[in-house]
Amino acid sequence: AHPNPSLPSLFAKENLARMSKEQLNRYDRLINEPSNDWDIYYWATEAKPTPAEFDNDVMAMLREFAKNRNREQRLRQPDLEYLFEPPR
Repeated sequence: AHPNPSLPSLFAKENLARMSKEQLNRYDRLINEPSNDWDIYYWATEAKPTPAEFDNDVMAMLREFAKNRNREQRLRQPDLEYLFEPPR
């Protein structure tokens, strides 16, 4: 299981339409070449340094997107906790 199951697909949904052909090619390489989806997650969240061959404008966009997702999740978290409080 993924901690953030579809960071790349959420990113794609919001960004693919406005990316250039070159950026789409770089995105395609990014999601298909690393042998492990976890690598992409770690690079995007800066838990691990991004290898030079993937450290491009698309990776920078993904990193920025990951930061915003984390901010949104922090903002929404109390609602989720509230839902699971036991009834009084």
